[in-house]
Amino acid sequence: MATKTELSPKARESKNAQDMQVDEVLIPRKVPSLCSARYGIALVLHFCNFTTIAQNVIMNITMVAMVNSTSPQSQFNGSSEGLPVDSFGNLNKAPESLSAKAPVYDWSPQIQGIIFGAVGYGGILTMAPSGYLAGRVGTKRVVGISLFATSFLTLCIPLAADFGIVFLIVTRIVQGLSQCSVIGGQFAIWEKWGPPHERSRLCSIALSGMLLGCFSAILIGGFISETLGWPFVFYIFGGVGCVCCLLWFIVIYDDPTSYPWISTSEKEYITSSLKQQVRSSQQPLPIKAVLRSLPIWSICLGCFSHQCYITATALLTLSCALSTLCQSGIYINVLDIAPRHSSFLMGASRGFSSMAPVIVPTVSGFLLSQDPEFGWRNVFFLLFAINLSGLIFYLIFGEADVQDWAKERKLTRL
Repeated sequence: MATKTELSPKARESKNAQDMQVDEVLIPRKVPSLCSARYGIALVLHFCNFTTIAQNVIMNITMVAMVNSTSPQSQFNGSSEGLPVDSFGNLNKAPESLSAKAPVYDWSPQIQGIIFGAVGYGGILTMAPSGYLAGRVGTKRVVGISLFATSFLTLCIPLAADFGIVFLIVTRIVQGLSQCSVIGGQFAIWEKWGPPHERSRLCSIALSGMLLGCFSAILIGGFISETLGWPFVFYIFGGVGCVCCLLWFIVIYDDPTSYPWISTSEKEYITSSLKQQVRSSQQPLPIKAVLRSLPIWSICLGCFSHQCYITATALLTLSCALSTLCQSGIYINVLDIAPRHSSFLMGASRGFSSMAPVIVPTVSGFLLSQDPEFGWRNVFFLLFAINLSGLIFYLIFGEADVQDWAKERKLTRL
């Protein structure tokens, strides 16, 4: 019969000391976030997102100048050296303006919708693989190469437009492949750089660059088009992307252990914070369990509905401002429910949402062509229904706990 053994006072003191040491290991000391390496990484990602989204949005701004319905010389799939004209069709008194040398095209609303949505075709194909690839070969390579590709293609947009509508659409599709690789591949970096309780903040800093890029492109895109000509919008933002790409390759490292400018205390803080995060590279992704997971589908539908952007300017501005709150919730929810497979699942959810930029311009062009006067009303009503359904589905099925199919499975041998 087994009896319970009593520990001596010295043994109890030794055991308590060991427990205290274990607690000190499990609970890392928090280092200041100001001027830290991990927040520097978030800031660089902020500029990368700024550049990527700005390059995506500028086509929406320049299209007004690229398609000038007042120009009598414009023709389909062709260009003309359109001179500026006033509202009465007379030539302006400033023919020496650089914007007068910008070519003008005669594209129908349906063609414009295809051009707008061409970027989204690439996103559907690369968003999920880019997240998976970044988790395997490193975020630095995937995002850096993709950022350079989209910046180079942005510089080539005016030339592609001169070659014809087919060349422009193909360029936009390849550009979408690169842009979505930047967005989908960046989340893998937080698996090694982001302490669990700081990931929402770090991701919010990085993703806020998207809103700033959209705002900046809308703010100054029209001014550049009017003063210098619409091709310079692509030249300027493409050049900014190349500079940002150079900064990326110099500053970014895939993990804090190889980062040359990180302090010892911050390195220990990050590594010790991530020790409790379960990760196994040998365990495959449970595809069937993922497809049956309602929390995953709630994230996908939430991202999709967020990507779809009523009639009043104030309401539209408020809607865009409030929609940014989704960045610290839906977009990084995968890190909560499946940290081991977060790279692939983040890319998959964003890839699913990339169908929205493809579908929305096409459907909008169709509705506007059917009813030119009230077509926009139908577009906004449809977007409202999509957003509301995505919200309701996420509130019902969204979760923040690690799912059973994403937990570590311990193999036992009999």
